[in-house]
Amino acid sequence: MTKPPDFDTLQAMIETRDLRKKFKSQIVLDGVNIRIEDGESVAIVGRSGGGKSVLLKHLIGLMMPDSGDVLIDGENIVGMNERQLLRVRRKFGMLFQGSALFDSMSVAENVAFGLRRHEGLTEAEIAKKVAYALEVVDLPGIQNKQPAELSGGMKKRVGLARAIVYEPQIVLYDEPTTGLDPIVSDSIDELMMAVRDRLKVTSVVVTHDMRTARRLGQHVIMLHRGKIYANGPPDEIFNSKDPIIRQFVDGIADPKENLVIQAQHPPAVSRKLE
Repeated sequence: MTKPPDFDTLQAMIETRDLRKKFKSQIVLDGVNIRIEDGESVAIVGRSGGGKSVLLKHLIGLMMPDSGDVLIDGENIVGMNERQLLRVRRKFGMLFQGSALFDSMSVAENVAFGLRRHEGLTEAEIAKKVAYALEVVDLPGIQNKQPAELSGGMKKRVGLARAIVYEPQIVLYDEPTTGLDPIVSDSIDELMMAVRDRLKVTSVVVTHDMRTARRLGQHVIMLHRGKIYANGPPDEIFNSKDPIIRQFVDGIADPKENLVIQAQHPPAVSRKLE
């Protein structure tokens, strides 16, 4: 009989081990351990200030932990110098929350920005890669448009084209549906799933959008007070009876916190007209 593989010994695409980070006295990451396999799609959720964006910055080496390890495709990036980090970051594409397009550049120039900085390709090769990336995000033929001519959803798609143009192994999404209406958000969700399946990339999505988390995440990780509070398949998370998970999933405010907010910001008292 063939012995099943020991998954604990297999190399993950992304792994953090006992990751810790604090700013002055505020603990943001408190012993975070995650493991994301090659080609897996993971949604990271949690309340504002819970450490999601800080964790994302650690994965790409924009921040270094106070202690712990970050392994990308088997390499520990903690302690790497900037030249070494640049090499590892080539494995990543990132879609920023606000798309982060340069207003003074055309769509083609925005998408090709990273290629021109790092690749040493000919203009014909760059144009071919740009055209392919725009076709993947369902925006063929818009190379000459300016960002001001694009809708919010189109800007997100161009931002994603820029993220995938040099064929990364990992794509990070920072709040990809923020500021979009439900119909456009749905189309961005569909696009992210199509990119994952077509390009076989590992996807990590930081989001407050529970619909996005449920649809895109093969696993959902919930951060709470700097720790991994829950980690499992979407159905397990969204059907959980745990009160902290339910409060977040259902969007229910804590009455005690409401009292604190009211105490800090008392309502204005209206005066009767005499």
